Amino acid sequence: MLYPQTNRRRMIQELNGFWELKIDRDDSGRNNNWKNGFNKDAIIGVPGSWNEQLSEIGLMDYVGSIWYQRQFYIQPQSIRKQYVLRFDSADFSAEVWLNGQWIGKHQGGFLPFEFEISEFVKEDQPNRLTVCVDNRLNHDTIPQGIFTDDYIEFGKQRDQSYPSTVFDFMAYGGLNRSVRLLVLPAVYMEKVNIDTQIHDSTGILYYRAEFSDNLLDNEIIISVYDEETCIDKRRVKEVSKMLEGQIEIKKCEFWCPDNPKLYSLQFELFEGGYLLDEYSIEFGIREIKLHKNKILLNGDPIFLKGFGKHEDFPVLGKGLSHPLIIKDFELMKWIGANSFRTSHYPYSEEIMQMADRTGFLIIDEVPAVSMNFKYVTDKTLQNHKTVLTELINRDRNHPSVIAWSVANEPGIWGEKEAVSSNADKYWKEIFNHVKKMDISRPITLPTCAVWKNRDIAYKYSDFISVNRYWGWYEMPGEIEKAGAKLKEELLSLFKLYHKPILLSEFGADTVEGLHSTYPQLFSEEYQTDLINEYFKVIKSLPFTIGEHIWNFADFRTAQHHRRIVVNKKGVFNRQREPKSAAFMIRKYWTKK
Repeated sequence: MLYPQTNRRRMIQELNGFWELKIDRDDSGRNNNWKNGFNKDAIIGVPGSWNEQLSEIGLMDYVGSIWYQRQFYIQPQSIRKQYVLRFDSADFSAEVWLNGQWIGKHQGGFLPFEFEISEFVKEDQPNRLTVCVDNRLNHDTIPQGIFTDDYIEFGKQRDQSYPSTVFDFMAYGGLNRSVRLLVLPAVYMEKVNIDTQIHDSTGILYYRAEFSDNLLDNEIIISVYDEETCIDKRRVKEVSKMLEGQIEIKKCEFWCPDNPKLYSLQFELFEGGYLLDEYSIEFGIREIKLHKNKILLNGDPIFLKGFGKHEDFPVLGKGLSHPLIIKDFELMKWIGANSFRTSHYPYSEEIMQMADRTGFLIIDEVPAVSMNFKYVTDKTLQNHKTVLTELINRDRNHPSVIAWSVANEPGIWGEKEAVSSNADKYWKEIFNHVKKMDISRPITLPTCAVWKNRDIAYKYSDFISVNRYWGWYEMPGEIEKAGAKLKEELLSLFKLYHKPILLSEFGADTVEGLHSTYPQLFSEEYQTDLINEYFKVIKSLPFTIGEHIWNFADFRTAQHHRRIVVNKKGVFNRQREPKSAAFMIRKYWTKK
């Protein structure tokens, strides 16, 4: 599935904007044939989450189905075209109808899906597009859902959130990213995979392209551009549905944070001398390897400085915002970061593109967050593999992606099943599934403190990622003891596994404007001093490869007695204003 683009043979019709919405509190929409149209309850902006947009009509904490509808027109085409309806995401599942005809469904949020709708669309007439979006989760889904009975079974009713979520971020619902109608040629490029290697000063590009159908009298021109200059061009005749090859770039500029050099690869598809389709994709030449407890980028060791983040902003929820993407990247550059993890789900493709262009390194994560192995089923495993497949297919061409993260903090409930033989088999299958798809990047899994050095993820991870909150959830107020405990644990982990270690989460909730002359939880000084203590420990250990602070910015959570509307661990508040810790971090990360 290729990211949409407009060129000489491809067109995009944006379907963003104002949609009509109807709340389906009793799941009666199907029986009442809302697929054929409904009387709206409200207007909603797409892309955007329904929660804060429409909190006044009761949608802030709504869990269930909501129906969307809008009309669109397409102009008659002089030559045969294919029409593809693309959703960049629907959280967490969607069913789609066009002009009353069922088109298809997709399970899982945060990732794109498409439907070929040529037989259903009407030219030069109104088309009614209807979508039923459902943000309910269960034990089989990725991420998993949680229910009141689950809390009771574990004796944790005081930990119950509203709405119930097993993870500590808001389960926003809606069409949070773009919706588009793609107008494509009769035969078009469907997929391009890119891999790169380095040999001395030469960059090697491996490509594999797939097409929607076979061609008869065909020719493909493949070109590589360095900005406006074509540096390689070749012709291939009589291609079937798949084409692969390699191109060498002499005296190549390798992609890295200090020089995020991007080339472009262009395919032009001809049939009988007529340009049928074209597609251009940006790429960077770079290699990622682990060697002697270091992570190497193009043969040189790198140290990851950055954050766990969230797609979250007032009113928008998880809604795509280009200005917000720019602001976040500018703030990360200002503070001296070079990396982040897509905690705890795939971020928008526009964020990935910006990382490519600005030189940020990404650990790319699927939404398998806080999995409870007491409730894992065969269907959970299958859904987990499916979302990994979709993520890798979407993001494998981004030079910014340096590692895959297959989950976050499984077994956080302390269930004995998390360290059972069944769990071991589960993770072995998950890691092997990723390796079959992509051997060019390391794989990791950030862990919580519950299982200490017994966590199964350590055995399979190429490098160890640990989320630790000594000085906050444990040893609160005791910063020096927290640092000593952290160092003791990291030394123990390295002694057991002999793998490089990333501190993938650490931090403290902080109320901006709250100050103290002594170590006081929630004060700005406490956050600053605790993060600085972690920095000292990490710097003292030669096998550490990075530090990702939790979190970049405050973010909304489900209602819970531990959270005052938002998780306050951000070094910026939710509106992107800096707390005191941001200035200490900037000084530390930007010093020569």
